[in-house]
Amino acid sequence: MTITLRHATVDDLRAVGALHQRSRVAAYSSFLPAEALADPTEEAMGWYWVERWTWERDDHLMTVAERDGRLVGFSYVGPDDAGDPVTGLLNAIHLDPAERGRGTGRALMDDALATMRDRGRARAALWVLEGNAPARRFYERGGWRPTGERREERIGTALTRQLRYARAV
Repeated sequence: MTITLRHATVDDLRAVGALHQRSRVAAYSSFLPAEALADPTEEAMGWYWVERWTWERDDHLMTVAERDGRLVGFSYVGPDDAGDPVTGLLNAIHLDPAERGRGTGRALMDDALATMRDRGRARAALWVLEGNAPARRFYERGGWRPTGERREERIGTALTRQLRYARAV
């Protein structure tokens, strides 16, 4: 019952999308309205990842986590969205809801930081929803600190506030 991490392939992306949507609903339903999380469907999120992979596969890396051969999480890293060449961006860590608290998120975070280090990055950044207190605690336990930067983006019909966190790799 150990976790295995590996680089994703195009064949993983539809399953990643379904897991991503389930993860979003489970993680955000305590502070976002249900209608904001109703769309996209799991299938549509899978196609989103297929499309995104087409454009980003040269400078981004997705790592999937499997437990007993079943996809249970993923991370996605790439260049900093602010264009800083020494900073890598942790775009996502998402887990199957049943996988929370089992060390999988930490394994994915450690792997993402190692990937950034291997790619010559000295710092790592991420954006986290301000209302997602469990995720903020998870990142803070992992050495991430808020930078003071904020942005707003829509998730479905809901306008969300996001906080930027950073740390050394």
